[in-house]
Amino acid sequence: MAADSGLMNGNAVVIKPSEVSENTAKVLEKLIPRYLDKELYPVVNGGIPETTELLAERFDHIFYTGNTNVGKIIMSAAAKFLTPVTLELGGKSPCYIDKDCDIDIASRRITWGKFVNCGQTCIAPDYILCDKSVQGKLIEKIKETLKEYYGDNPKESPDYERIINKRHFKRILGLLDGEKIAIGGEHDESTCYIAPTVLTDVKPEAKIMQEEIFGPLLPIINVKDADEAVQFINRGEKPLALYAFANNKKIIKKIISQTSSGGVTGNDVLLHSSVNELPFGGVGHSGMGAYHGKHTFDTFSHKRACLIKSLSMEGVNKLRYPPYSQKKVDWAKFLLMSKVNKKKLGLVLLPFVALVAAVILKII
Repeated sequence: MAADSGLMNGNAVVIKPSEVSENTAKVLEKLIPRYLDKELYPVVNGGIPETTELLAERFDHIFYTGNTNVGKIIMSAAAKFLTPVTLELGGKSPCYIDKDCDIDIASRRITWGKFVNCGQTCIAPDYILCDKSVQGKLIEKIKETLKEYYGDNPKESPDYERIINKRHFKRILGLLDGEKIAIGGEHDESTCYIAPTVLTDVKPEAKIMQEEIFGPLLPIINVKDADEAVQFINRGEKPLALYAFANNKKIIKKIISQTSSGGVTGNDVLLHSSVNELPFGGVGHSGMGAYHGKHTFDTFSHKRACLIKSLSMEGVNKLRYPPYSQKKVDWAKFLLMSKVNKKKLGLVLLPFVALVAAVILKII
């Protein structure tokens, strides 16, 4: 998306795919030169050394999507040249479920959004906040929905994916240490398989709550109501996405108004990112800047102010030139303080008004 809009704007673009998605990176390296000028749109593959070398160059704009730690490195390198950046960094996206909610529908939508691509999406619901009274029914419905989506054994389902590599497989498994598993937990290192997993009685200080999960683990944390959910969310860093389920829309609006996040979907998950008219991006630790649709085009554009005046009618401009007199000041005050339609005033007098206003302030 970012590279496409960069091209639309007439920009030359250096594309650096993630080395984590090795096969995707190879496909991009093969296909892009087949259809685009490789001198204007080169694809650079590699890891840290290649990325470091790229960041030593001077760009007009850097767009990065990934984790917060690398985002800080990108921003630090860009700062050397005062290069603007767009950072989409993810984070721990909360999902609040109110007691006054259709748990059946909420469970179906959350189960889909959490476990699609094995939880490896930047806006997957990271954890659930709900009252203890909701938790039991929620777990049962998630269990039923998982069976509907992936069968009795998700490992055999053609619709359930795998973890991207063994390093991340081990990282995700490490988040399970000491946690109470209500659903799932099965895993197979040889195929990087981790079953859809739901955890209960998770403590806010638990390891799994200290980093973005980016995998098929769904912790449930108990809160009494929306007020306590808001307090919990606000104690952490600002998330890329926030989700709230409630029959009463006032509760959803309350959570929106009292928290800060990159984006919000009420009574569903992920879908705000599919609306091109809406900006997609983070805030704080979850990133900066926005893209999607025209927002991407604007991100890769510079709105350059241009004014070309005529060399005629110089007599009108004499009022703004020194030496200044009380008469000139009086005329300037009249023009500034009277209810003159600035559009009718025209571009000829606007620079004069602005400059003389500065003179007046200096005299006063």
